[in-house]
Amino acid sequence: MLYDLRHSDLQVRWLVTLLLATLGTSYLFGAWMVGLYAGFSPRKVAETYGPAGEAMMAMQMPPDSTVVTERPVSMAEMGEEHHHVDRDLLIQDTHVHMPMYAVIAACLSVIALGLALPRWAGLSIIALLFAAPWLDFAGMWLTKLASPASRS
Repeated sequence: MLYDLRHSDLQVRWLVTLLLATLGTSYLFGAWMVGLYAGFSPRKVAETYGPAGEAMMAMQMPPDSTVVTERPVSMAEMGEEHHHVDRDLLIQDTHVHMPMYAVIAACLSVIALGLALPRWAGLSIIALLFAAPWLDFAGMWLTKLASPASRS
């Protein structure tokens, strides 16, 4: 065998474990997303992707010619943007963003592997790099699930 992970350094095994756990969680949210939007039964998949599911776009298309004008706009005219993340969007965000966070944490962990640090420090740095996205999304999910506003 070219490379045996069982005999690798503990820091490398820790990195791989956290990477796979983070990517695996993303895949679980991906499966949840598929269940929401397309379903798992042959009938639901056929409805979603078959010709019966095709409909005309409801979005208005711009005319063939467009006139563009510019005018000054004050901040008072802009108004405040109200952005709301519902559960389905949070599922999608978790599925889409967690893999990228995992890749970034893995790349930074490779740098940490090359540093002359005690084993405990290297393990701690790798854990912190992967803890950041987990804590980020845990906070969003806890806010969504435990907030009194989200239960009403």
